[in-house]
Amino acid sequence: MRKQLLLTTVLVMLAIMANAQKYVGGDISLLTQYETHGTKYFDENGQPISNMLQYFKGQGLNSMRVRLFVDPSNASAEDKGQGVCQDLEYVKALGKRIKDAGMTLMLDFHYSDSWADPVKQWTPKAWQSLSDEQLYTKIYEYTKDVLSQMKAAGATPDFIQTGNEISYGMLWGTSNSNAKKADPGNPTNWNRFMKFLEQAAKACREECPQAKIIIHTELVRNLSLLKSYYNAVTTDYDIIGLSYYPYYHGNLTQLKNALNAMKNDHPDKEIMIVETGYYYAWQPSNVNYDISGTYPITPAGQQAFTKALIELLNGYDQVTGLYWWMMEASENGLDWNTKRVTDGWYNASLFNDSSTDTGWPAGKVMPAMQELQNFLEGSAGISATAVDTPETATWYTLDGRRLNAKPTTRGLYIHDGKKIIIN
Repeated sequence: MRKQLLLTTVLVMLAIMANAQKYVGGDISLLTQYETHGTKYFDENGQPISNMLQYFKGQGLNSMRVRLFVDPSNASAEDKGQGVCQDLEYVKALGKRIKDAGMTLMLDFHYSDSWADPVKQWTPKAWQSLSDEQLYTKIYEYTKDVLSQMKAAGATPDFIQTGNEISYGMLWGTSNSNAKKADPGNPTNWNRFMKFLEQAAKACREECPQAKIIIHTELVRNLSLLKSYYNAVTTDYDIIGLSYYPYYHGNLTQLKNALNAMKNDHPDKEIMIVETGYYYAWQPSNVNYDISGTYPITPAGQQAFTKALIELLNGYDQVTGLYWWMMEASENGLDWNTKRVTDGWYNASLFNDSSTDTGWPAGKVMPAMQELQNFLEGSAGISATAVDTPETATWYTLDGRRLNAKPTTRGLYIHDGKKIIIN
């Protein structure tokens, strides 16, 4: 009895003093394609990497993100050339690999046949004849079916984005019409949007009750809209998901302002940076902000930005996730005319494309990779060995009282070594 009381007390103290479990990794939606085409990856010592997921895990990463399109065969040739290919079979296979590697999985629903982002949220071709009422049913049935199949494939998501960068809603119609864009100032379209999110969330809770739901936007650049957006969200969700690219959204002060706003307005929500990145070689001419005076467009500059970003994020207990966009991108070793994966190089990945632009060895991991694991500093992250027993898989109140079942009264509890809010 004394031993059990001591264990309970220790767990409670750890959970109270520590932050929430934290997750760091990246969007690796094209990894299968790069591997199939024969991309050559090298580690920090210049040695070939034979198993990318095990390499990522060895670097301290513990979570990966994968996007899903409804029917990417309907995407344009241009979009396919940018990496649109992730149908359900593709995602189930990659998702299982991620889970088998011992990492958590974030599933990013693009409720579209191609890229869904703030300027395009086109309805999938097969759904375009449906009325709004029929779409409410469809998004529920589709989400539920996807999650059921993911579970059966051994790829149960731990985090679910019910839409990708849905800053202005989703399912607008065809590419010739964006009349159904949503914002808090348009009650009709906003209510329509909320019904979509409600139906998607309902499917998530039914099929994957342990998963956390993320509502993902890229409004860091527009603080007033960011605030009004999340203040107007009425649906069930757990995590505020933000895209943050300094060359599109502003410097770290802008991000800090956004985090402060979300922390103050929504203290009960976790916050995750579900997309970020910074160039290691030349940046395009169409960026909104050039911060190369602070962080040079070099491998060392990319590393310095990553370090500064993580130092900022680690100052917020609510920030529990950081994901690097297309961290796996590298055409190294591929025949550009016949075997390339995309129609352009992404010079903000964490593996070099070519030594021509940087002098960094082609295919070698970038030095920014070693910074990512530092995001986990300060994490509650109570190790599996400390909590992976039947005794610690129960529920406790904050004063150490063991409960017979999951609590039904609203409050803060300890479960599996973590702080859990029951709403």
